[in-house]
Amino acid sequence: MSSASKPTQPPSEPVGGPFAPQTGAGPQRFAFVLVPNYSILAFTSALEPLRAANRLTGRQLYTWTLLSGDGEAVRASSRVGVLVDAALDDGQRFDTVLVCAGLGAEGYRDARLEGWLRRLARQGCRIGAVSTGAYILARAGLLQGVRCTIHWENLPAFEEEFPELEATSELFEIDGQRMTCSGGTAALDMMLSVIGLDHGRDLATQVAEQFIHERIRSREEKQRMALRARLGVSHPKLLRVVQIMEEHIEDPLPRSDLARMAGLSTRQLERLFRRYLGRTPTRHYLELRLDRARLLLAQTSMSVLEVATACGFVSASHFSKCYREFFDRSPREERSSGVRV
Repeated sequence: MSSASKPTQPPSEPVGGPFAPQTGAGPQRFAFVLVPNYSILAFTSALEPLRAANRLTGRQLYTWTLLSGDGEAVRASSRVGVLVDAALDDGQRFDTVLVCAGLGAEGYRDARLEGWLRRLARQGCRIGAVSTGAYILARAGLLQGVRCTIHWENLPAFEEEFPELEATSELFEIDGQRMTCSGGTAALDMMLSVIGLDHGRDLATQVAEQFIHERIRSREEKQRMALRARLGVSHPKLLRVVQIMEEHIEDPLPRSDLARMAGLSTRQLERLFRRYLGRTPTRHYLELRLDRARLLLAQTSMSVLEVATACGFVSASHFSKCYREFFDRSPREERSSGVRV
C-alpha cells in the first residue's frame, strides 16, 4: 500500500460540489506520524475524510504528509507496510499532526518524536492522536489540562500510568489544540467533526455519506457496544447488575448488595445469571476482574500486588491462585510471555 498524495499535488479528478472554499484560505497542512504496529483502520479512517473533502469540493482544502522516525516504510499491526513521504525533521511546519499508534504503544519510547511534537506544539500546531497514540502525547507532556481519550481496552492502564490526566471514555475529544480518539472508526467521526468545524456541517455530512456512514457520531457517545448487545440479553435487572459490576472492579460488592441495588433477592439474582449467562454472579464478577487484571499485566509495569489490589483481590496469593485457575498460567508467567493485549 503506497502513501497518500504528496501535499504539493492536487487531488486527482476532482468532482465539484456546492461547497465554496473559504476565500483566501490556504489548505490545512496535516501530518500523520506512523508508529510501528499502528492501527491501519484508525489511520485510514482519519486520512480518507480529508481526501473526500477535497474531492467533493474540487478544492485542495487539506494536504497531508506521512512521516516516520527514519523516513522508512512502517508496518501496521496487520503487518501491512505503508510508505511514508519523509522522516521527522526540525524544519517541518504543519497545522495539525496526528500520531497513529496501536498495539504496544504503552511500551513505546521515542525521545526524538516527543521532542519534535513539543516543538511543534510551541509553534501553535494542533497535536492529536488516534487509538493508543495518546500514550505518546502523554509522555511528551502534551495532555496536561485537557480532556483526552484512548481505546477502551487501554483506558484502565492509561489511567493508572497517568492519574493526573483527565482521561475519558468518550469516542473522541477535541479540547483546544489537542485532539484524541479511541481508535477504529472513531477516527472517522473525529475527522468529520473537524471538517464540520472548518467548512460546515453540510460538507461533513456529504463526506460521511461517501463512506456509507449513516450519521456523524458525537464525542459523547460511548466506545463500547451497549451491554444488551454485548451480552445478547435484554433483561433490564440483569443488565443493571452487570453494569454495577463493571463500575466496581477495584472495590467489588457482595452479592447481597448487587441484588439489593437491582431490586432483586439473592435467589432471583442467582437464577437470572444461570438462566441468561450460564454462570453464577460470583463467577461472572470474577471473570470481569481477571480480564481487567490481564490487561493491566500486559499494559503496565504495576507489580502483581498492585494489579491484584486494582482488581479487588485481598492478596497477591489469592489473585495468583484465581488467575492460574482461569488462564492456566500465573500472573508472572502472563507478563513474561510478552503477549500484547
